[in-house]
Amino acid sequence: MNDKKYLWWHEQTLPELTHFAKEVSDIAILPIGAIEQHGPHSPIGVDAFNAKGMAELIAQKTDVMLLPWVWYGSHPYHHWYMPGTIPLSYDTHIAMLVDIIQGASISGFNKFIILSAHGQVSTTLVAVHKLGLAGHFTLSMHWYDFLRDDKDVLTDYMWHAEEAETSVGLYLYPQYIDMSKADKGGGSALIDKRFIIAPGQMPKPGMMYHFEGTFARPEYKELENGIIGDATKATREKGEKMVTRVVDHVVDIIEDIKQRWPVGTKPPVK
Repeated sequence: MNDKKYLWWHEQTLPELTHFAKEVSDIAILPIGAIEQHGPHSPIGVDAFNAKGMAELIAQKTDVMLLPWVWYGSHPYHHWYMPGTIPLSYDTHIAMLVDIIQGASISGFNKFIILSAHGQVSTTLVAVHKLGLAGHFTLSMHWYDFLRDDKDVLTDYMWHAEEAETSVGLYLYPQYIDMSKADKGGGSALIDKRFIIAPGQMPKPGMMYHFEGTFARPEYKELENGIIGDATKATREKGEKMVTRVVDHVVDIIEDIKQRWPVGTKPPVK
């Protein structure tokens, strides 16, 4: 078997893959990101790089298989028409996720985690329920949901291409981040921001996520530099703390799955 610290599906031979699912672990993580502009200082592949990097750290601690990460993602309506961003239609993204999981199940994998480093709940939730109807145990996780008012690390909530995402980039792929071009950004909404949940924020009564309404201003009209928040406050140390907390939370969930449903056992979803 491969002695790497983590295992990518596409690097295995068929005998290695089937042995792993049968004898080591039948849990597979599908990291999904997006092709989306992230200001003048960060690469367009930020979300895909984040998903890949976090998945590898999780796999190092859990012995799970990593499905080939997905670069393209689904986007809320207000991301569309922004230069640099390439959104998939909702039907396309849902169908892609369902097809990938169902295809991977043929090789003996019984538990799946969709690990998203991008706000695409509008498609991942539908995909999970379609997979449930087909009998597949699937969890959909968005990394910012593991932060929850992480104000001991960040000075503000996570928004876009700002302190949080830039800090994670400085930790996972610093070679692509140019802090000399980091800047503060804008962004407004059609309702008061007290009604809007920021990624990673602990929701209060009456608050809504951006995917629950059409109250966000279109980015191509609204953002001058592609940033919402303050990227100048980013540091590698903040990124390491954020990534470590996300990884530890997901590892905890995986260990619970392993204990409840040992390798070769398919949870009775259907």
